[in-house]
Amino acid sequence: MTTALVTGASSGIGAVYARRLAARGHDLVIVARATDRLNALATELRNAHGVAIEVITADLIDCAQREPVLQRLRSDPPIDILVNNAGAGLIGDFATADPAEMDKLLRLNVLVPTLLASAAIGGMVERGNGAIINIASVLALLPEYSRGIYPATKSYLMTLSQGLAAEMASKGVYVQAVLPAATRTEIYERAGGDISKVPDLMEVEDLVDAALVGFDRRELVTIPPVPDAAAWEAFEQARGILASGFSNAKPAARYRG
Repeated sequence: MTTALVTGASSGIGAVYARRLAARGHDLVIVARATDRLNALATELRNAHGVAIEVITADLIDCAQREPVLQRLRSDPPIDILVNNAGAGLIGDFATADPAEMDKLLRLNVLVPTLLASAAIGGMVERGNGAIINIASVLALLPEYSRGIYPATKSYLMTLSQGLAAEMASKGVYVQAVLPAATRTEIYERAGGDISKVPDLMEVEDLVDAALVGFDRRELVTIPPVPDAAAWEAFEQARGILASGFSNAKPAARYRG
């Protein structure tokens, strides 16, 4: 029996991941700020599936509160699956954004998943197996569709996943980036938005179930709402064509007078 650690597990995507992984027989470590919600979820999953559940209450942007999570990722019983789900949004323009709020967002969406992956990956490499699931966003591919730094944080998480996947594939560690589009979670209200004004919302259960199909297929990037896989394959092919020019020692002719 393997153990999964899920961040942001008290609601939304994280809670559904916890339920689905428990149903698959995984023991769990669930992490979030809301102790009451975590304890209720732990009781639910122990009763439903007979799995072991550890609860860690932590605000992950706080160094002192983050440390027990990092220690758990390095300790036994080993963490076989890390679900880097904890994240937040920030509504508004870059020019008017509160620097303190941007700092918090960068720590939660960028620093935290990086440090958690770093803490988990050494043991995974040593054992020759493990998986890291990073919850990014389709806005990583369309930053101009959203104002402020949120898309940039998710772009970082996607490219981190792609880089780690290339580095770790030969070492038995699987890395998956999941790119949701608009999904019915609490992120909108927490950022001060109105979810009722967001069109075409995907339900969280549908998102996670689709992401787990991608996980089972060992996809490197999973985009649940995209109907045709060929669209992503064409995007990747175009990226490869673009990259073929990077090794030129001279600037392209259009840049030479």
